[in-house]
Amino acid sequence: MPEMPEVETIRRDLAEKVAGRRIVSADVELPRLIKWPTAPEFQAMITGKLINRLGRRGKYLLFYLENNMVLVIHLRMTGRLYYSKQGQLTDKFTRLVFNLDNGDQLLYADTRTLGTLYLLPKNELWRISGLNTLGPEPLSEDFTLEYFRSKLAKRKAKIKALLLNQQFIGGLGNIYADESLFVAGIHPERTADSLAEDEICRLYHAINQVIAAGIEHGGTTFRDYRNARGSSGGHQHYLYVYGRANQPCPNCHSPIQRIEVGGRGTHFCPQCQIWKGRNT
Repeated sequence: MPEMPEVETIRRDLAEKVAGRRIVSADVELPRLIKWPTAPEFQAMITGKLINRLGRRGKYLLFYLENNMVLVIHLRMTGRLYYSKQGQLTDKFTRLVFNLDNGDQLLYADTRTLGTLYLLPKNELWRISGLNTLGPEPLSEDFTLEYFRSKLAKRKAKIKALLLNQQFIGGLGNIYADESLFVAGIHPERTADSLAEDEICRLYHAINQVIAAGIEHGGTTFRDYRNARGSSGGHQHYLYVYGRANQPCPNCHSPIQRIEVGGRGTHFCPQCQIWKGRNT
């Protein structure tokens, strides 16, 4: 699933191309992807709307339209958004096409068709439960060390599982959670309340570090993720542990291990991330 760096990369790519453009029409090939309103209402309401700006919240893309309407897109597992200059870029899994006033198109493609789209007034975004309950994002003013410390206190959940809780941290997903724990030197099965103050500080800074690096490298591509130009990201070449089971740790050369934590595949170095603390 595209995580915060991937979605932010798409937002940046699209912002310079579609902000200020008007949607002439929308072709809906798979109506069930539109969760609100109905597909015919969606087409009628979005036709003629000017795109004022693009935003992002966690893994959600937000197209702020005129008349205080917002197009919200969540890519889920395999969703892709492309900017196609007068039909030059194609994808056989295209499900929606937004035709723009300059003759270009914004394509939404989705192999497994798990993505979701909404068109709502700005003051009704609370209807999207996953968006409404998102916690502060890494690199944001609200994601402070004090906030992070307070949320870890007295929590007995495994730290890896807690990092994936979108109500705790918005936008942090499986790839960057594993990378953050490696950078901080913390075993993924430690409980949150077992972390010492220096470990909390290391993890906080590690989260911001790996998210910033992911954005800098244009996101991580293993299979489906593409940016708005149809190109793969580059951060997969800089990963420390994620997806590297049985390969040597970049620090100590011990084999990277893969386990499951909270039902999610988890990669870590058994030497650099030794399980220590009050719950050893």
